[in-house]
This record gives sequence, C-alpha cells and structure tokens, in this order.
Amino acid sequence: MSDLNQIGLDKAKSKELAEKLNKLLANYSVFYQNTRGYHWNIKGDDFFELHVKFEELYNDLLVKIDEVAERILTLNHSPNHRYSGYIEKSEIAESNRVADGKTAVREILNAFKTIITLQRDILELSDEAGDEGTNALMSDYIREQEKEVWMYSSYVDEN
Repeated sequence: MSDLNQIGLDKAKSKELAEKLNKLLANYSVFYQNTRGYHWNIKGDDFFELHVKFEELYNDLLVKIDEVAERILTLNHSPNHRYSGYIEKSEIAESNRVADGKTAVREILNAFKTIITLQRDILELSDEAGDEGTNALMSDYIREQEKEVWMYSSYVDEN
C-alpha cells in the first residue's frame, strides 16, 4: 500500500501523469495567451464575429488551465506556474501579433492539434494507471475540442 498515493493510484504512474499534465498546462497557458492576442488584435470584416469567438475560447481555456492544475494537485504533485517554464515545455509557440482572422484561426487549429494529441497520450497513460478522474477529464476535453476543430476548420474551409 505504500506505493499508492492518497487516492489509491500508483505513485510512479501518478508522477508520470503529473509530468504530462504539466506539459499540457504549459501548452494550454501559451494557447490561452495567444488567443488573448488574437482577440485584442483582430481586424477586418469578421472583427465582430471573431472577437467574440476568441473571447469564448480564451475563457474556456482559462477554465481548463485551472482544472488541469487542480488535477495535478489531486495526484499529489505541484502544477508549474511560471511562464518561463511554460515557454520551455510548450510545443505551442508564442504567437506574433496577428490581426488577420484566417491566420489566427489556422494558428488555433494548429494549437488544437497539439493539445488533442497530448491529451490522447495522457488518456492512454491514465487508462493504464486506472486513473478514471484524469481519464474522464481528457475524454471530455477531446470530445469538445474535436467539435471546435470542425467549426474552426469550416471557417477557413479546411479539412
């Protein structure tokens, strides 16, 4: 029993999950800030539509950032919280100032691809660890984000 953490999961697998969740947290944090930039800097014919859509997205990302950090804590580990660390670990790069809607949406689609791929890796690991809490969180995120990818892809007319 000493190899189990306070919620009955293997400590070593929980540590590995927490490390992957911290990587996800880093990617979410950079994605969040990029989306704030799209929201602030968008210009053009689709300004009103995209300004609102980007705000919806960054609000959703903020919720997910908190949920991922709290899941790391539930696994008895510490969430990273420094932007310098996020930049180091994130596969999503900081975006330059983007004012064009289609460019912003393409960057969002690339970020979703990175996030969803990482979440699938975490889902596989959480399944192996018997971690239903992390598993359910990742499943919910993936399902929701796949729909977002479809919608954003429709905007830029890409499959």
